[in-house]
Amino acid sequence: MTFTAEEAKAAFPDEVVTVATTRLVKVPGLTKPVALITLDNGHDHTRPNTFGPQGLVSLDTALDKAFEAEPAAIAVTGKPFIFAVGADLSGVESVADPKLAREIAQTGHDVFRRLTETKIPTFGFVNGAVMGGGLELALSCHYRTLSENTAAIAFPEVFLGLFPGWGGTQLLPNLIGPDAAVTVIIENALAQNKMLTVKKTAELGIVDAVFGSADYLEQSLLWLARVVNGEITPARREIDRGAEWDDAIARAKSIVDGRTHGASPGATKAVELLELARENDLDRGYAAETDGLAELLMSDVLRAGLYSFNLVNKRAKRPAGAPDKNLARKVNKVGIVGAGLMASQLALLFVRRLKVPVVLTDVDQARVDKGVGYVHDEIDKLLAKKRVSPDGANRLKALVSGSLDKAAFADADFVIEAVFEELGVKQQVFAELEQHVSAEAILATNTSSLSITAMASKLQHPERVVGFHFFNPVAVLPLLEIVRGEQTDDASLATAFSVGKQLKKSSVLVKDASAFVVNRLLLRFLGEVLVAVDEGTPFEVADGALEPLGLPMSPLTLMQLVGPAIALHVGETLHEAYPDRFTVSDNLAKFVKAGKKGVWVWDAQGNQSPDPEVVELWTQGDQPSTAEQVRERALSAIAEEIRIMLDEGVVAEAQDIDLCLVLGAGWPFWNGGITPYLDRSGVSERVNGKPFLAPGVASVPAS
Repeated sequence: MTFTAEEAKAAFPDEVVTVATTRLVKVPGLTKPVALITLDNGHDHTRPNTFGPQGLVSLDTALDKAFEAEPAAIAVTGKPFIFAVGADLSGVESVADPKLAREIAQTGHDVFRRLTETKIPTFGFVNGAVMGGGLELALSCHYRTLSENTAAIAFPEVFLGLFPGWGGTQLLPNLIGPDAAVTVIIENALAQNKMLTVKKTAELGIVDAVFGSADYLEQSLLWLARVVNGEITPARREIDRGAEWDDAIARAKSIVDGRTHGASPGATKAVELLELARENDLDRGYAAETDGLAELLMSDVLRAGLYSFNLVNKRAKRPAGAPDKNLARKVNKVGIVGAGLMASQLALLFVRRLKVPVVLTDVDQARVDKGVGYVHDEIDKLLAKKRVSPDGANRLKALVSGSLDKAAFADADFVIEAVFEELGVKQQVFAELEQHVSAEAILATNTSSLSITAMASKLQHPERVVGFHFFNPVAVLPLLEIVRGEQTDDASLATAFSVGKQLKKSSVLVKDASAFVVNRLLLRFLGEVLVAVDEGTPFEVADGALEPLGLPMSPLTLMQLVGPAIALHVGETLHEAYPDRFTVSDNLAKFVKAGKKGVWVWDAQGNQSPDPEVVELWTQGDQPSTAEQVRERALSAIAEEIRIMLDEGVVAEAQDIDLCLVLGAGWPFWNGGITPYLDRSGVSERVNGKPFLAPGVASVPAS
C-alpha cells in the first residue's frame, strides 16, 4: 500500500478517521468463522463514514487481521444507518502536492482491490447510506446485500466534476452491463445527483439480496453461509462487449455533450473510462483511473466542484446574516392569497412539510375550488406512488381549504401572497390582510423583483413584511431568497428562516434590491444576448454563445421556460432601477405583444430552429457578433453586476451569489456557480481588477 500510518496522518491531519475493526463471528452452517469488518468514525449517522488516508490505512490493517484468521469469508459493513459515502472531500480541498493526489488515488485501489482478488469469498453488507467510494468498496467485494431502509445510493462524482476513481468505472459496467452503468455513473449524476432506490439497485444487479433492517446483519450472515456452502449462486449477467457497449458509450457521450457541452472534464473522463472497461482488465483500468484522478484532484475545476459541495452542505445550513433562531415564532396556520398554479404549488408544499391548516383565497369560487382541487389531486398522486399512506393523504387533504373571505386568515401566523406581479396590487392585498390578521402574523410575498420596502410602506406594521421568493418548480428547486425590507424586524425574519427550514429549502438572506440575486443575474446576461440578436447576431449564434459554461439550458430556452412576459416584466423593473445596465428590447416587447411563447421550434426529429414567425417579427441590425464576442460580453456583464451587488450588500459574500445560482438556477457544481469560473478565466481581473475569491478557495492552493 502507498501510505504508511505516519504519512497518512501527515497528509490529512484533521481527518475524521473511519476506523475499521475486525471481529470473528461464528455463523450456523460454517465450520470456520466469518471475519466481519465494521466501519465506524465514532460519530452518529449525521456524520457519515468517509475515507481519507488514515481511514484507508485502518481498513488495510483490518484486512490484514481478517486474512490472518483464514476465515470462511470476509464481510464489510458499516455503523448504524451508514455504510460509507466515499472519499473525505474536506481533506482533498487542502491537497496542494501532485504526489499526494496520486497517492490518494492509488491507495484506494490498493486497499479495495484486496477484497476483489482474494480467493476467500468477500461480502459487502451495505446496511445504510452508500455513495461514491463507499459503493466502490462494496463493488470490490464478490457479493453484496442491502438493507431495505437504505436512503442514499449513488455515484455522485460526475455531479461534482469528478468520476468514480476507486474502481467504479471498471467494476460496475462489468457487473450490470454498460448501459445501466452509464445511467448510474453519468445520467443520474447529471440529473442533479439522482439517487437509486433500493428496488432499482436490486433490479440492476448491483446487490444480490435485500433484507429487512430489523435483523439485517443476521440475515446477511445466514445468506453468506448459504453462498459459501454452494446452496446459493448469485446470478451474474452475461456482458455484451460489442454492439451493446458501443450503444452505451454513444449514449454516454450524448448525455455528457448535452448536459455539460464539454465543460466538465470529470464527465468526459468518465466516458473514456467506461469505454476502457470493455476490456475488463483491472490492471489497465485501475491505472487509468489513478492517472485521471491524480490529474483531476489537482485541477481548479474539481476544487470549484468541492466549493459548491461545501456551499450546499455547509453554508446553506447556516445562512449568513440570519437572526437568532430563538426569535422565531411558531406557525400553526398558513394563509395563501391567490389560488393559481404558483399559489397551489405553495399550498401543497406548506401542507406537506408543516402539516398545519392551509387556506387559499381568490376573487371567485371557481378559482378557489380549482386551487384546492389541484392540491388534493397532487396528494392523490403521492398516494398512488405510495409516498403517503391513505390515512396520511386524508389528513393532508383535510388541512387544505379555500375561502373568498380574507377573514379566514384571522388566526393565521404566516400569510404569503402569490398574486399578479404589480406593486399596486400587492400593496392593496397587504392593506386588506392587515384588517384581518394579528399584529404579529408574518406577511410574506413571493415577488420575483418588486421592492419589499415599497410593498410594506403603507402598512401599520411594516416590520412584519418579508420577501419569500421561491423558484419554479417549487417542489424541485431548493433555493429560497428571503428578503429583508428596510423595516423588517428580526423576529419576522427569524420566523421566515424557520419556516424555510421546515419547508426543507436552503435559504439565503438578500437585501431588498430590485430582482434580488438570481433573476437580476439571469436578466443581465439574457439582456446581453438579446442586444446581440437585436444588433444582427443570428439567434443560434447568440443563444449558443454560453455553451462552454455547461449551463442547464441556453438563455433563450430559459426565457421560453419562464415565460417571455415574465422576463419582460422583470427586465422592465430592472431597467427602471438600473437604466444604464439593463435595457429593454423593443423586439422582446413586440414578441410578447404578439403572444409568442418562445424563439425555438422543433421538428419531428428534434432538430431546433428559430420560429419563422419570430424571425419575421424581430427587427435586426447589421452588426452581428461572433459567439466568442457574445460570451465575452455576457461574462463581463455578469462579473460587473456581481461586483456591484456585493458593493451594495445584496448578499454577504460572493459565496452566497454562487449558492443562489447553484440552487436556484441549476448552474453546474463543477463551475462553483459562477465566481470561480470568472476568476479562473480571467474575467474577474479584467473587469473588476481583482478576483472574487481568495487563492485556494475553489482553486488549488499554492504548494
